Formats: sequence, structure tokens, C-alpha cells
Amino acid sequence: MSTLKVTVERLVVHPHPNADALELAQVGLYRAVVAKGAYVTGDVALYIPEQAVLPAGLVEELGLTGKLAGSAKNRVRAIRLRGELSQGIVCRPAALADLDLDAALADGKDFAELLGIVKWVPPIPVHMSGDIVAAPDLLPWVDMENIQRYPDLFTAGEPVVATEKIHGTACLYTYLTHTGESFVSSKGFGARSQALVRDEHNLYWRSVLAHRLPEVAAEVAARFGAARVGVFGEVFGQGVQDLGYGAQGRSELPGYAVFDIALADESGAVRHVDAEELADLLADLTIAPPVVPTLYTGPYDEAELPALAEGRETVSGTAAHLREGLVVRPARERYSAVVGGRAIGKIVSASYLMRKGGTEYE
Repeated sequence: MSTLKVTVERLVVHPHPNADALELAQVGLYRAVVAKGAYVTGDVALYIPEQAVLPAGLVEELGLTGKLAGSAKNRVRAIRLRGELSQGIVCRPAALADLDLDAALADGKDFAELLGIVKWVPPIPVHMSGDIVAAPDLLPWVDMENIQRYPDLFTAGEPVVATEKIHGTACLYTYLTHTGESFVSSKGFGARSQALVRDEHNLYWRSVLAHRLPEVAAEVAARFGAARVGVFGEVFGQGVQDLGYGAQGRSELPGYAVFDIALADESGAVRHVDAEELADLLADLTIAPPVVPTLYTGPYDEAELPALAEGRETVSGTAAHLREGLVVRPARERYSAVVGGRAIGKIVSASYLMRKGGTEYE
């Protein structure tokens, strides 16, 4: 899931092709449906992204009572209005009436706390949970931002690698070279430097043991002279999320695919295996773990990649259901000033966003 930021944005307004009383306000590459005449191109307004949970007063003020998602009808999610995909909310709440919105835009100020908006955190199913311990040596994963929100994350023509984004749950595995210790965690626990106590019934531990990740990580550590190795993979299958890819998440061999490897040296400095090298590295190991499918390698194309995010999944080999989207990385790792960290982003398919009965467990 992306980080939650509620910011002022400059709008580009487009006509709604199917409704005379509506228009489309564009933020980045997102579009949100708004009332016709509410804004013109060049205006600034607050943008509340998907997965934001709004306080009751703000829901009422915006005229959204009973119209949002979740049991409390207070969560923002993508919807279609008169045939057009609407992602997020564009508004000017009363709490910001006396503020200089142009200055807030320039500063990149986050208004989530002021407005009482929080990020939606999905519940953790029993088979994904467990006893936890402090794990300061755990290598954490990062929240990937949506490229549609940050369209300048990559430059046109930049060499990139796009892999299929699998709808499962991220498994964080860290191997300590000098002691042989293993730390296993989820993205949520890992963000708090917490690991799951070893439990053969736990989904993450079952995946780590079934796919022999301690041996995989030990060989990677030896090749690169790393003090710590982080193996990041997606666990998937029926019983994990609503998209199963033909696998059984609660079996002895859950669906699993590596999507990233991190290497830490003795000083603690961390680097990631370049996207253009990851699949070949894994295939060359004595125990070669599954890897996420690569769907595109080539110059970054703002039009081609969103189209590639749509379609059927390629993980199962049977195109069992729709594709969640793409993860895009530069062919060689680099820093991005746009997101203040690694240059990595996701593109989520519209079909995935609009599916019925979806789950979003972390």
C-alpha cells in the first residue's frame, strides 16, 4: 500500500464524456469526478487519496454520507461514476478556508492530521498473525507509491523493468551471515522492526521454510560478501487474498515469488540487487526460488505501461483471473527526489480496483 498524504494539488479539468453536470479533475495521472464548474484548470484544491479514512464530520461536510466504502462508510476507494473511473476526492474543506493553498502546494504540506484523516489498515487474518519479537536487524520493505500520483518518478525513455504485481501478502525474510539467524515478518510488522516467532503454522514461516530461503540467502550472502541479506517475496494463493492464482495459500507449499533482494554490509549500508539482474541471479542459485514474472524491459513509456497493467495474470500459467498491475523499477537502482527514496513505483489496473469482494490484507 502507498503512504497516505493529503496534499494540495494543482488541477487540470477535463469534460466528463457521459455526464453534463460532471467533470474530471486530474491530479498527477489520477482523475476524480467533480461537479461541473466547481474548478477550472489551474485551480488548487485538496486531494484525498484512496485508502483514506475520513472522520464523520468531514464525510458529512463533503456530502458523502453513505457513499464511501467500509462498514462505517468512511473509506475512500476507486469508483466509477457514469462510466468514468474516479480515484480519490478533490475538495476544499472549510478547515482550509483561511489558508494560502498556493503556499501549501509549494510546501507540499500534508493535511491528514489536521483533518483527522488516517490510513486504512486492513485486519490481519489469524493464519497471517502470530507472536512477535523486536527485530532491529530486520531489513524492512518500503511502501511503493503509485506512479499515477507521481508521474515524474521516471523519465521518458529511461531503462526500466516492469514485473507483475501479485496480489498476496509481502513476506520479509532477513538472514544474518555471521550467526545464521533468520527473521521473518510481514510488511506491517516489519515497518515496526518486529518479527514473527517461528511457527510452522504461520503463513510466512511456512513459505520461508518450504522454499528454503535460509539456504537461498546464505548463498547470496556468500556471493556478495553481505553481512545481512533481505529476501522479499509475495506469498499468494487461495486463502491469502481474493485472487488465488491457482495456488493454495494454506497448503504445505503456499504460492511464493521473490520480487526483491537487499544486501547490507558491515556498516549497515543497504543496497538492492538491480532489477535487470534479479531474475538471472535467482535462476543461477543452487536452490532457485520462484520469481515474479517480468512483463516488460525497455524504455519507460507513460502510455504503454498503464495499458500493460491491465489484462490477465501470468503467474499461474492459466490466466486464472485479472492482473493486479505492475511494479516498475529502473533497470539499475537509483534514488528519486520525487518520492525521497528508492525509485520504485506501481501501476494498478482499473479492473483490479473495481473488482467485487476484494481483500487487502497485509
